[in-house]
Amino acid sequence: MRSGFLSLRVRAEGGRLNPGGYVRVVSDSTWSLRVAGPDDGAFLSDMLVEAVNWSPEQNLSRDQILAAPELVHYVAGWPRRGDLGVVAEAGGLPVGAAWLRFFPADDPGYGFVSADVPELSIGVAAPWRGRGIGRALLRAVANRARSAGIGQMSLSVERRNYAHGLYLAEGYKIVDSGGAHSDTMIKKL
Repeated sequence: MRSGFLSLRVRAEGGRLNPGGYVRVVSDSTWSLRVAGPDDGAFLSDMLVEAVNWSPEQNLSRDQILAAPELVHYVAGWPRRGDLGVVAEAGGLPVGAAWLRFFPADDPGYGFVSADVPELSIGVAAPWRGRGIGRALLRAVANRARSAGIGQMSLSVERRNYAHGLYLAEGYKIVDSGGAHSDTMIKKL
């Protein structure tokens, strides 16, 4: 495994963890996870676009998303102090990412609960969804957060989003259902 990569073994076969600790992938190729670095800002922007446009009914352009202050602040100036993340790669190309960012009370994210609780953003390129990458990214970013001394993290997700069930399965708890179509969740680490 290359330097800077997380110790996650991946093998092409299914989509779930097997008893041997491998994440299986529905693909001919393997993928791996690495720590997100300073050069990943543009790719995180790509994954923000994927996250915003999770539904076929939503189709905002990259320019529209990056021009919206309430969205661009998830990636602007990456990395800021306190930011951390992971990137999934297949064939040497990035295919997904999960990252945490702290927001102040005067510039909150959609999943804001407190200035001392970072908010999770995650995106997986459409052709790579449903292959276990999102779950692996969630687990890896949680492990990095735990290692950094972070006690919990939050997110906001629309209830119709397939990922809603994934977050619940990964131990996230709904703490606010005040939005018309979304829930705010927290995961204690």
